[in-house]
Amino acid sequence: MKQKRYNKEFKETIVELYRTGTPVNQLASEYGVTDVTIYKWIKLHSPIEGEESLTPADISAIQKENLRLKQEVEILKRL
Repeated sequence: MKQKRYNKEFKETIVELYRTGTPVNQLASEYGVTDVTIYKWIKLHSPIEGEESLTPADISAIQKENLRLKQEVEILKRL
């Protein structure tokens, strides 16, 4: 079975519709996305309490950027 790819805007639209009160099962049937996938998007695009409105996606992006910068520093140190 071929896996579908959804762009960021589509995911954010689904999450926003959920936040405005549309039930997940209705969104799933209307847009052809599974309930589990929608719940995953909601979790991914929801701010973490206690943090400065960072979502898990934001944290992941920051960690990737941090790793890339550390690798660049190591390369420069070797030179």
